[in-house]
Amino acid sequence: MSVPATIRLVPFEPEHLPRVLPWFDHPEVRRRLGGRSWPARELALRNAAHGEEFRGRRVLRSHTFLALDGEGAPVAQVGGDVYDRWTLWDPATERVTWTDERRTTGAAYVVDPQRWGRGFGRATLRAFVGAPELADVEQFVLGIEPDNAASLGAARAAGFTPLTTEPDAEDMLYLHLLR
Repeated sequence: MSVPATIRLVPFEPEHLPRVLPWFDHPEVRRRLGGRSWPARELALRNAAHGEEFRGRRVLRSHTFLALDGEGAPVAQVGGDVYDRWTLWDPATERVTWTDERRTTGAAYVVDPQRWGRGFGRATLRAFVGAPELADVEQFVLGIEPDNAASLGAARAAGFTPLTTEPDAEDMLYLHLLR
């Protein structure tokens, strides 16, 4: 496995869509994140939910980035909402079952399938945690399906540790990184 020398994050903008949309044609990406609507939805939601409550947490703002390699080529997309706290939610009872009062970012990421296995996921997550726009965030949380070994491995290699040990009702394990 080669390790990327540098990853630079730039805000994800509409003009980046043509570069990332083909990633969502890959069957594994489509299975995990959905089809081509996912990156466009990220653009639409980045300002829509501010101040609203989602599963017991207040959305403060959103950040989505395009990760560029040392040559300026897009290699990944990463982003999510910044919340006033983190909660665990039980969809069956529609209640919060646990609260962590730290300012938290709940994030998702995708790596260009042609670059899988080369360290870009790990490097992108490290760059995300170090982004100046997220300097006030105390905790970073990723929800990953338990059978997604590659994503779990990239998150662990980037310093994320288990927040939950069993999948939730939506079949997600949560990993976190505390600042």
